[in-house]
Amino acid sequence: MKTNDKTSLGTYQASDQRYEKMKYRRCGKSGIMLPAISLGLWHNFGNTDNFENGRKILRTAFDYGITHFDLANNYGPPYGAAEENFGRMLKKDFSAYRDELIISSKAGWDMWPGPYGNLGSRKYLIASLDQSLKRMGLDYVDIFYHHRPDPDTPLEETMGALDHIVRQGKALYIGISQYPAELTDRATDILNRLGTPCLIHQPRYSMFDRWVENGLLDMLGKEGVGGIAFSPLEQGILTDKYLKGFPEDSRAVKDGRYLTKEKISPEVLEKVRNLNEIAKNRGQSLAQMAIAWLLKDERITSVLVGVSRTQQLIDNVKALDNLEFTKRELEDIQHILRGGNGSE
Repeated sequence: MKTNDKTSLGTYQASDQRYEKMKYRRCGKSGIMLPAISLGLWHNFGNTDNFENGRKILRTAFDYGITHFDLANNYGPPYGAAEENFGRMLKKDFSAYRDELIISSKAGWDMWPGPYGNLGSRKYLIASLDQSLKRMGLDYVDIFYHHRPDPDTPLEETMGALDHIVRQGKALYIGISQYPAELTDRATDILNRLGTPCLIHQPRYSMFDRWVENGLLDMLGKEGVGGIAFSPLEQGILTDKYLKGFPEDSRAVKDGRYLTKEKISPEVLEKVRNLNEIAKNRGQSLAQMAIAWLLKDERITSVLVGVSRTQQLIDNVKALDNLEFTKRELEDIQHILRGGNGSE
């Protein structure tokens, strides 16, 4: 696909071919279609990151049909910075395309000091969304999530706050993130009774982190709730970047908050090496295969990727060129993930 010249970052006009390559999937039983690949702003959009590079990434994403941009109140650094920077980019480049976008935010992790800036109270969720809307310069978000379960606040209060937010017009849809199957079942039941069904669940899910397969995916399918997987590449482990050591610009070297060298053990690298061989035989990079492996399940509406360069994003989109797996490929992948060496 021919995209706009992003070098000067002058006036932006989206590619006329932006909807020709992307695949879209219905989100549960709703009327919403999401791109098979969505863009997350967890990393690379804070105040320590290059603002113009972020603009290039967003422009490229939309040129390739990625209509869903995913944020949260505490993405940065510092907290709130990703939303502020996204708001500036939205105003500069995307104000004419607002109705073509799905913009989401979340609250549930620590955001401001004191007892009301964390977890799942009505006070926190409503105040946090008000702050997020101001930072982004929006009247509403398309999806607002509770970012994680709160073990102390009654579930009825948290779900009631989400219902109230939709009725206020500050969010069109609501979602939850990282809720286990049993709690998801209870939450969706409460929301259905309130009249604001849960649109989507955002769990961490990758070849190396498969907890959602223990009941959650079945529950989402039964209830008609969409699924969007985050950390599909396991913070970069499910790529070939660590097969020859630790690059100086890699997350394991530069930022130890979410990925440390200790997590990339020889055993992990052996699995990565064997998975990489299967990907090569499929004509894909390992990252592309890891994304395709998630999308093989129709209960996964979209896969949420984060990138630091436009070329990474373009490479991720190419995963959509081959979403089919043979029975043998799936068996070999399963064998490797269990500690084997692939085909035997």
